[in-house]
Amino acid sequence: MTSNSNADAFKVNSLTNLDTADPVAGRVVWDAPRSLWNIAMFGGAVVLAPIFLTWDAVLVFLVIAGVTLCAGHSVGFHRRMIHRSFDCPKWLERTLIYFGTLVGMGGPVWTIKLHDSRDWAQRQPDCHAFLRHERNFLVDGFYYLNFKLLLDRPPGFDPGPEISNDWFYALMQRTWMLQQLPIALLLFVVGGWPWVVWGIFVRVAACTTMHWCISYFAHTRGPQDWIVDGAVIQAHNVPLLAIPTMGESWHSNHHAFPSSARHGLYPGQVDLGWYFVRFLEVVGLAWNVNVPSNLPPRPGITPVTDRAMSIAAPTQATIKSDGQE
Repeated sequence: MTSNSNADAFKVNSLTNLDTADPVAGRVVWDAPRSLWNIAMFGGAVVLAPIFLTWDAVLVFLVIAGVTLCAGHSVGFHRRMIHRSFDCPKWLERTLIYFGTLVGMGGPVWTIKLHDSRDWAQRQPDCHAFLRHERNFLVDGFYYLNFKLLLDRPPGFDPGPEISNDWFYALMQRTWMLQQLPIALLLFVVGGWPWVVWGIFVRVAACTTMHWCISYFAHTRGPQDWIVDGAVIQAHNVPLLAIPTMGESWHSNHHAFPSSARHGLYPGQVDLGWYFVRFLEVVGLAWNVNVPSNLPPRPGITPVTDRAMSIAAPTQATIKSDGQE
């Protein structure tokens, strides 16, 4: 795929029929496959992690989690697959998507649909309570990990020809749970059960929890440099989670400039995902890298701090409309 054009740089490209879709009316139902998967991962982590605790197993957990979250989820799934914030060779894209699948939260097509549907709904004047994070921390987490929202009138979904008819995306989507098995076998051969427990159960449970924490805190509290005009749910930056989320916690920045490959836009905002994209660019494996200063004017955003405009093109805050991300 190519980078976003000026016309659609901030559009939700996978959703259709938005003129008739309703982000408010719907029902919350049990998501059985995902719920059972999360219960198995969390149960295995809680029960087995203390029994098989070794320093080398913890190191394996940290290394695999770091690689899959950074190269896979943050850069592969989010910045490349969903927002097309940079271009790269197809073999590299598929490698990044494979790492993203190994995180263990879901397949690539499911991730695109969940992300775009949620973001579209949260940027409307109103949306379903399930997407507002109005419950307390623990209750919200329980619902997030075990349930899903079925809107009465959802948007249509079309991820595009280079995703919907790509055999690799389809394979990863069908087998995303099974992709843990080869890794588990390799870990068992090299390090035994401690490596399996910490490299699979603890890692998947921790990464899933981190993703939920970002979804919860980044949409409820924290500093902001920008707001999206007319959106019922605003994004916030969560500095404490910047490193473990590979820069995904600079969420106010991301909502303002979703097509930017850089999320940590201001001094002191550590963004490990961006550093990896820059590395790819330096070695010639990434190009057409988007940042706020080279993106077209972003419709419908308002700066709320004095420093906000320091990273954007001068015209960014002058255009007001109901544009969608």
